[in-house]
Amino acid sequence: MKNLKYIYLALISLSIAVSCSKFEELNTNPDTAATVPSDMIATQVMKDTWRFFNPNPTDWSNNNVWLKHTARLDNSGNIGGQYYNPYPYNGFGNFKKLTDCKKMVEYAKGLPTEASYKGLALFLKAYWGFGLTIDLGDIPYSEAGMASEGITQPKYDKQADVIAAILKDFEAAEASFATGKNFGGDIMYGGDVTKWRKLCNTMQLKVIQTISKKATAAQKSRFAAIVAANNLMTGYADDLKLAYSENPNATNAMWNGETNRIYSAGSKLLVDNLKLLNDRRLFYFLEPALSQVAPLGTKLPSDFDAYEGAPTELAPDVLALNRAANKYSLVNIRYTISRTGDPWLKTTYSEQCFIIAEAIEEGWLSGDAKAYYENGVKAQLAYYKSLTYNLTTGASGFAPMTGQAGVAHGKPIDQAYIDGYFTGAAAYAATKTDRLKQIWMQRWLIDFFQAGGSYYPTFLRTGYPVFPLDPGTSQNPEDKTKYPQRLKYDTGEQVTNPLNYKKAIDEQYGGFDGINKIPWYLQ
Repeated sequence: MKNLKYIYLALISLSIAVSCSKFEELNTNPDTAATVPSDMIATQVMKDTWRFFNPNPTDWSNNNVWLKHTARLDNSGNIGGQYYNPYPYNGFGNFKKLTDCKKMVEYAKGLPTEASYKGLALFLKAYWGFGLTIDLGDIPYSEAGMASEGITQPKYDKQADVIAAILKDFEAAEASFATGKNFGGDIMYGGDVTKWRKLCNTMQLKVIQTISKKATAAQKSRFAAIVAANNLMTGYADDLKLAYSENPNATNAMWNGETNRIYSAGSKLLVDNLKLLNDRRLFYFLEPALSQVAPLGTKLPSDFDAYEGAPTELAPDVLALNRAANKYSLVNIRYTISRTGDPWLKTTYSEQCFIIAEAIEEGWLSGDAKAYYENGVKAQLAYYKSLTYNLTTGASGFAPMTGQAGVAHGKPIDQAYIDGYFTGAAAYAATKTDRLKQIWMQRWLIDFFQAGGSYYPTFLRTGYPVFPLDPGTSQNPEDKTKYPQRLKYDTGEQVTNPLNYKKAIDEQYGGFDGINKIPWYLQ
């Protein structure tokens, strides 16, 4: 009886074990992967990287004043970066995604796309690192994303070493893409590894030129070698850009932002230079000033003189009064009507052309700087020519905007205009000083209404175009006669990584984490 009892208990235990096993099988969704596929991780990481931080008309338009393309006309006194950056910090949040990147590569192991996802992971680390080091100075790079290895307080690497590592990672990323296959989950290039390879090379050129004051002979030689190899962007189709859609979760941030647009004007710096260049982008960017056209004025919307820019250094109450008098040209209404809008440009073929043109002018390599300058301008004009519009709602007092002519107030960019662009002030100048200014101006124009854009380090490096500054309206708390040279480290670093933070501040900036302190690359 005793033995039978044990046998019976054993059978019950076996039955329970089998039942549990079957229960787990029955409750495992066969359509759900045990791990997240690499393409899904890639999509999410890219969205986190290139999606606007808070996609709404207010934040988008406020972000555009930083580079002096636009001015805010409401009487608030502290609009985005018009007088000062109200949040002068940057942190290392992007580096937390390095863990996701490791998983992305791990889950692709043994697949034809493994090398491509490895290339993407290398590219993203370098891309994030470049933005952070230019904003801040020394950053944790060599030990970034190593919390799983027990490094929770990474050391700060010197900016020169960070730049060297970033260039190495971009180079390694290009090599990985070269051996990889087209991959899934890519919201920027559709998984096209040939375009990623070009971008990796373009980014190396951009990095080296950004640190031009400190670039070594070896880095300048590397720049020349990349250009000579010619695996670079060949047109605006290669631009790194975020395209919007009709999906409410992927809409252009200015969509339905009319109540915000009416407080956003083109800057005097922008309008005056577009007029000087006889540049028809003016008509795509802005509306004519209502005081200049019927019924208040006599000019046509297609007249350059119908457009007036707002001085960004004026006091907010003055700008608000001038707005009430319809004095300024507001941002083109087309930006608010379409959900898809214009793509958000991140790195462009035109910028690449201007980078190379400047390098030739500076003697880093031989070549035809004029051709690169003209190709860069032509590509950007052709980009606007290529956009399609069918907007059924016109601005107050203007006809609905259908097609290029409607959007551009009767002054569309066509091929004949592009071919004849390089006359007067747009013709390549006689002196090196003037030619460099032309290159920088065209590079600055790329970033119009791109939510801040990437030109600010070039402004700090070159001082051009000259951003207006009035100490009477400047809100720079450290020196009202200067523009900030950097951002400050996120205050959380003082809690989570205090010793390394203090060491970095002491060694770089004499113990003061200030916005006017000059980082290594600008010294």
